[in-house]
Amino acid sequence: MSDFDTLISDARGFLGNLAQNNTRDWWQDNKDTYDTRLKAPALALLDEMQPKLARLTDLEVSTKLFRPHRDVRFSKDKTPYTTHLHMMWGLTSGARQSPVFFFGIGQDYVTAGAGMMGFDKPVLQDWRKFVDLDTDRVTAIFDATRAAGFGFREPDLKRVPPPYDKEHPAAELLRMKGVTASKGLDADKPLVPQIEAAFEALWPLNQLLIQVAEA
Repeated sequence: MSDFDTLISDARGFLGNLAQNNTRDWWQDNKDTYDTRLKAPALALLDEMQPKLARLTDLEVSTKLFRPHRDVRFSKDKTPYTTHLHMMWGLTSGARQSPVFFFGIGQDYVTAGAGMMGFDKPVLQDWRKFVDLDTDRVTAIFDATRAAGFGFREPDLKRVPPPYDKEHPAAELLRMKGVTASKGLDADKPLVPQIEAAFEALWPLNQLLIQVAEA
């Protein structure tokens, strides 16, 4: 058994308890459990996938485990800790902006995904040009990603931005200000093969985003 074979069940148990006791005192009393049952296997999973993604993408891959502490300075919700476990693999593409792969566990979800959460302004402008000039190829990648079971985040804009036609065949994509796709994984099946398959299916999407950011 690997270090992360029980990560989903351990994380959900811990996060469920945390949701009911989201205080600094409870956290301090249970921090050792977080460190051994969640943080250590999560770091092992990040390390396990790093060389696999490097081979898939032929790029340098960095890893990140998101901290459990919430930034509550500007939030009405003052609970100090997140009730999910999220991690990310970044790509060093040399482009102005690079996409990522991500994986997350919550009390009611286990998801894998990829993309760029939000385009920098120059990349956003080139994204729209890319969609307009190469509509068939871009929509084919989106269609294949959906066919593999992934869903895309809803577009940020309600209307197609000028100067593009509101009836543009890729109107949905032109209304996006970032692109991420994700899907749920089976909590009862081996984790790494599922993540590998998901990231392999998402690589064409991330390749497209790298091309846009290189434009």
